Amino acid sequence: MKKPKTKTDAGRKTKDAKSHSRAQRAVTKHAASKTELQYVPWHTVQLEDLNPLLQRQFVVGQEIMLARVLLKKGCIVPEHSHHNEQLTYILEGALKFWIDGREIVVHTGEVLCIPAHMPHKAEALEDTVDLDVFNPPRADWINKTDRYLRGEK
Repeated sequence: MKKPKTKTDAGRKTKDAKSHSRAQRAVTKHAASKTELQYVPWHTVQLEDLNPLLQRQFVVGQEIMLARVLLKKGCIVPEHSHHNEQLTYILEGALKFWIDGREIVVHTGEVLCIPAHMPHKAEALEDTVDLDVFNPPRADWINKTDRYLRGEK
């Protein structure tokens, strides 16, 4: 049985739509300024501290984003989903994913392809370095509105 829409639900959808629209403008603005060839050594990209167990760096192209994510053992990435397709490649360590009703451990040298809109959660089983590729780029990361990673509600 479908739950009747409330004023709060309608307000939330409007807020989400406005947030998504604002995020899309940021991606477009960011991508438009980065349409030329880029050569980017990782040591030149600011390392962002999201919480005591999680850091990241990213480079954004016109239609794609590459992130280098550093997770300490025990780091939990809370369940979330996004409209972006995601490839996760583990450079070092291992991540356990809860996804599509399954538990999947992705080890060094392995790849996980996550379709758009698929809820997923992860835990670092050891200190881990992973590369995440997103298409399109993650506007919430660019705008720093990714509260689920920052331990904010």
